[in-house]
Amino acid sequence: MKRNRHGKGKILSQQEIQLLFSQGLTKLRDRCIFAVMLYSGCRVNEACTLLSEDVYERSGRVRSHLTIRKKNTKGKLATRTIPIIQELRAILSSYEKEAGVIYLFPGLRGKHITPDSAARILRKACHRVGIEGASTHSFRRTALTQMSDSGIPLRVIAEVSGHRDLGQLQAYLEVREEQVLGAVSSLSMLSFVEESSTEDEKERFPDSSPSLQQ
Repeated sequence: MKRNRHGKGKILSQQEIQLLFSQGLTKLRDRCIFAVMLYSGCRVNEACTLLSEDVYERSGRVRSHLTIRKKNTKGKLATRTIPIIQELRAILSSYEKEAGVIYLFPGLRGKHITPDSAARILRKACHRVGIEGASTHSFRRTALTQMSDSGIPLRVIAEVSGHRDLGQLQAYLEVREEQVLGAVSSLSMLSFVEESSTEDEKERFPDSSPSLQQ
């Protein structure tokens, strides 16, 4: 878990997500930034650098997919498009009138909001609702782990996340204690009944036979 900006950002629970979006993030813009990360699994820099035209049609209608351009991806490997699900579509529709002419999330001097600014916003929101160990990376880790928990194959998750190396992708995914317990508990189907002969039982438990004396 992340502490003092060290370690991995925690995986957010459903309750923590609800707290952040209902009480922690007080501005529509801020909720929209982190909703993009949560519902697309993208990195904070990828969310901050989105262009409005990558999300909205000229009419202002939300597109079917958002586009993350190659130049804004880590390593500048490839452009990728991610389907916009209903939950994200709803908040993007509400945010459309606040979106920048060029950048979806405008910052100072005609540029986009910076990842550092997004991180500060999140730290204040987490402090407001008492969440520890979260970082901007938590939204990406939470999204990818949820996909994995839902049984989505790694190669499909990699299409969303932009990972070229499945080993690197696996490092994002959290294995929970209850999952380990479930994995080990599944071995109970291999159980066997140890059988012992009557003679063996007599040798092991000589006093267990009923007495023949009257």
